[in-house]
Amino acid sequence: MKQILPYIRIKNCKEEVAYYQNVFGGEIKNTQLADGIEMFKGHEGKYIHAELHINSNCILHFSDIFGESPTVGSNILLLQELESENEITQVYHALAEDGEIQMELQDTFWGAKHAIVKDKNGISWELNYTKE
Repeated sequence: MKQILPYIRIKNCKEEVAYYQNVFGGEIKNTQLADGIEMFKGHEGKYIHAELHINSNCILHFSDIFGESPTVGSNILLLQELESENEITQVYHALAEDGEIQMELQDTFWGAKHAIVKDKNGISWELNYTKE
């Protein structure tokens, strides 16, 4: 297996990709609008695909929701291994701003800073920074 990448279907995708870019940094690439595609008629202006390239090892894929509404669950968390104490603190506060803290940012028994935050879109992020 080469890799597993998250693909997030979300309402107001264009705005939400910009939100995640603000939280995580990176560059928005490979956007494709529904405009002019027959099977997406009536969904003009919505993204059928977008990517947020945070770095060469981390790419988040997105699309708008077409038709059915998703069921937001608690069975999947996206784990982020961060590079510094400053970075984990910044990401933690950015996600928590309009979200819900599920586990406070704290030192752990395994030698890391760790937290869990559900963002404003109902996506749970497990944040980890392993201290050196």
